[in-house]
Amino acid sequence: MEIGSAIIAAARALGAGLCMGLGAIGPAIGEGNAVGKALEAMARQPEMAGTLRTNMILGCAITETTGIYSLVVALLLMFMQIS
Repeated sequence: MEIGSAIIAAARALGAGLCMGLGAIGPAIGEGNAVGKALEAMARQPEMAGTLRTNMILGCAITETTGIYSLVVALLLMFMQIS
C-alpha cells in the first residue's frame, strides 16, 4: 500500500468516526429533551397522555433522521472508491 493511499484511508476512517460521533450528539440531546418534557406534561395532565405520547414518538422519529443522515455520510466516506 502506497503512503498516499494509506493517508487517504486513515483520513476517511477518521472522518467517518467524527461524522457519527458528532452526528449522534444532536439527536440524543433532542430526544432526551423531548421525552423529558413529554413525561412532565403527562404527569401534569394524565388525560392527555395518548396525544402527548403520539406527538413525542413522531418528534423522536423526525429527530432521529439526523442520526441516520450521519450514518449514510459515514458509510459513504468509508466505502466510496476514489479513482
